[in-house]
Amino acid sequence: MTPIWHPSPNAGPRRGGARPDLVVIHYTAMATAEAALERLCDPAAEVSSHHLICSRGTVWTLVDEADRAWHAGAGAWGAVRDVNSRSIGIELANDGQSPFAAPQMAALEALLAGAVERWGIRPERIIGHSDCAPGRKTDPGPRFDWRRLAGRGLAVWPEAPQEASDMDDAAFVDALRRAGYTASADPATLLAALRLRFRPGAEGPRDARDVGVAHWLAHSFPVDAAPQPA
Repeated sequence: MTPIWHPSPNAGPRRGGARPDLVVIHYTAMATAEAALERLCDPAAEVSSHHLICSRGTVWTLVDEADRAWHAGAGAWGAVRDVNSRSIGIELANDGQSPFAAPQMAALEALLAGAVERWGIRPERIIGHSDCAPGRKTDPGPRFDWRRLAGRGLAVWPEAPQEASDMDDAAFVDALRRAGYTASADPATLLAALRLRFRPGAEGPRDARDVGVAHWLAHSFPVDAAPQPA
């Protein structure tokens, strides 16, 4: 996979000399990859990403990974409030409702593996836009195969069913905050974000599976904590 260099003017230096330690995955929600490419390179739009992948697996690189692309907007992950300065943004050409094509997923995996090697990004810090901007964003959406990425060491996924006794709202929110969900959001919005990522299609009040996943995330991947020794 050789990305096509297609520079966007919508970029700048990372603030404070930051290095990327997050990857944020998006969908374009546009009619075609070419339309998305045009918008991501339009100075008037003031948006960009580091990479764009079409359904055929073609990859365009718009912003050097050492620089700051304008993809995340308002949001947070753990202690990070300027997500753009700490992340690599990857846009997938998808309408938000359709399955992601196999060539596109294969190209994404190759791109993620390279970013992990270049920057030392941990799997739990490969997230969706909906994770760092709950309620405001829903991409990459319920059709995105996080479990597939986790199987390749490029995300996290609870393989065994996770269940736990119900928590009150405060304890549930605290568990998700410790797992990284620190953007301003109420318990219902955080529940929706958790389900979008880990339980797509789940409905109704918070249940033991939701609580179990929140507990698993908080204890297995406490945000901004140092990696645990093997």
